[in-house]
Amino acid sequence: MRKALCPGSFDPVTNGHLDVIERASKLFDEVYVVVMTNYQKIGSMTFSEEERVDLIQKSVSHLDNVIVDTYSGLLAEYATEHDIHIIVKGLRAVSDFENEFQQSIANKHINKSLETVFLPCSQDHMFLSSSLVKQIGQLGGDIKDFVPEAVRDDITKRLRKE
Repeated sequence: MRKALCPGSFDPVTNGHLDVIERASKLFDEVYVVVMTNYQKIGSMTFSEEERVDLIQKSVSHLDNVIVDTYSGLLAEYATEHDIHIIVKGLRAVSDFENEFQQSIANKHINKSLETVFLPCSQDHMFLSSSLVKQIGQLGGDIKDFVPEAVRDDITKRLRKE
């Protein structure tokens, strides 16, 4: 069975995230979408871990081979614990590549059997980030084109409270 791992902080999940997850679900038998603890973002997270998991589960409910989970340790260790050998990372722009490439090398160093596959984001989502969605939503802007329809109202309500 070919299993892959799509990690992220997903604060909140965007159409860009969903695009990569949907494409990965067509390439692999099982896709683990793992809400990771990003220690560099801990003070600036808008959604709790539970909320992020719930938003992703609602967003991927149409995908039978996607499993949503959380983890606060090293990604390479999660992969080992779940017998996963492929990490799927979406790239929005060339600027994303350097950081993602460094992470892939570190993960490979920790877990020699781990490979990273980079999927370029679709043209419609290249500019999209969770930070941009939060900024637009918190200022009262319309985020309907940026987040999955299944969670649009949940995200909008939460961002308007902030």
